[in-house]
Amino acid sequence: MLLKKLRRVLVSRPVIIALVMYLIAFTVLAVDQRSMLYYPSHFYISLQEAHAHNALKELHVRTRDRINLTAWYAQATSKPYTFVFFHGNGDNLASASEVATPFIDAGYGFLVAEYRGYSGLPGSPTESGLYSDGQAYLDSLLVQGVKKESIIIMGHSLGTGVATEMEEEYDAGGLILLAPYLSITKIAQIKFPIFPVSLIVKDRFNNAAKISKIHRPLLIINGASDQLIPPQQGRKLFEMANEPREFDSLPERGHNDLFESATPICVQWVSKLGSIQK
Repeated sequence: MLLKKLRRVLVSRPVIIALVMYLIAFTVLAVDQRSMLYYPSHFYISLQEAHAHNALKELHVRTRDRINLTAWYAQATSKPYTFVFFHGNGDNLASASEVATPFIDAGYGFLVAEYRGYSGLPGSPTESGLYSDGQAYLDSLLVQGVKKESIIIMGHSLGTGVATEMEEEYDAGGLILLAPYLSITKIAQIKFPIFPVSLIVKDRFNNAAKISKIHRPLLIINGASDQLIPPQQGRKLFEMANEPREFDSLPERGHNDLFESATPICVQWVSKLGSIQK
């Protein structure tokens, strides 16, 4: 009898330990999830230090929840469109400004948006916070006289969530999504398959729920070899979208190395949009 009880204890102890470890890991994931989603740089790098395009100037805005932010902005010269770019979770003003150069050289306007908590700016990033940041930048352009029909909203990786939300809210001239995802919840389910992450995800950036509400021209580009965001999520997002739409999968390109190939596609795509609606 005593031997049987001892065996039960020995058998159940590993199960109990495993369960405790599982609950601890799940709790850590729930508490620290934003530190796993956002990787902000905590220092501001000047335009000169970043060797940014000389047409870029600082643009200061104040969000609706009273956060002071700084973007880098170059006005359009010979072309009618202005791009508003929302970068990925590990980028910042300095790194994202490299994306702007070919567009500015081609005569387009370009605004490199920065998030709260990044590049030494105040605040802490959250989904609602990033939406507020995007609103502040777009509102600033509209106040300056840039027509919403002449604004092309563009996002990369995490930034596709902000870009999609802004397009839905502002009905701008077009939307470009580079390496997009269906939602952060879908990504988390892939990264952490043993946890019920849908119960705890705070910042969902649900592109899949919004894409069908957008009726402006849409361009989706991803790298066929993307190891961070499954390329099929971009394809599914495209299939859920309305016309006019275009999808490009770049062979031998991954998550962060797609810009060299994607930029010419973006420039060609926007050149086909035609004249601005009056």
